Amino acid sequence: MKSYGQFCPIAKACEALGERWTILLIRELLCGSRRYNDFKRGLPLISPTMLSQRLHTLLERGLIERKRSNDQRNWEYHLTQAGHELEPIVMGLGEWGARWVRSQMSQDDLSVELLMWDMRRTINSEALPDGRTVLHFEFKDLDEKYKNWWLLAENNDIDLCIDDPGFDADVIFISDLKTMTQLWLGDTTLSNAQSTGKLDVRGAKSLTQHIPEWFVFSGFANIKSGLSKGDTID
Repeated sequence: MKSYGQFCPIAKACEALGERWTILLIRELLCGSRRYNDFKRGLPLISPTMLSQRLHTLLERGLIERKRSNDQRNWEYHLTQAGHELEPIVMGLGEWGARWVRSQMSQDDLSVELLMWDMRRTINSEALPDGRTVLHFEFKDLDEKYKNWWLLAENNDIDLCIDDPGFDADVIFISDLKTMTQLWLGDTTLSNAQSTGKLDVRGAKSLTQHIPEWFVFSGFANIKSGLSKGDTID
């Protein structure tokens, strides 16, 4: 990024973080992503070349470091102290965005890959029964390639699958991408989505009646919009 030619710390910070995808890559690291494929799932539109460039830049700037995984088979990326100190800044941006620019989201901003990846990393597996729990999400408005997704919870691990894992689903969510995104963001409620027919939840009552305990929504879901407008996604 070209220098602003200013000694101001704000200008220098913008030079370090202002390139496209950089803040979102920091977001992924703060949310627990460590490996290249994890970043691709959280940032599905970033090109492999751009992702490699941004990781290299963050390494050069001392915001991340590369380490071997515990099994020594893969490389992982971890935030340094400088990177971790960005957490309140990034979260503050998220809170500001949730309060003031949610109404500016459009249909083009909907991403089933990001939605499911976010769900995968926030499901409260400790509130689920022991053993394997299979959650099936069916998006009625998407083409066959992206229509069905599965979350498999077992031993406190959550796996995300786009191919049928071969297990019977314990709970099935049938909806459209807009409704599920609004639910995730806190722009509608589970009861409202169901009562209007936009969401159909099927499964054992022992699981469905406790959805609020294990289906954890976005960390920004409780932030009220500062603007009075209709739907947040047009």
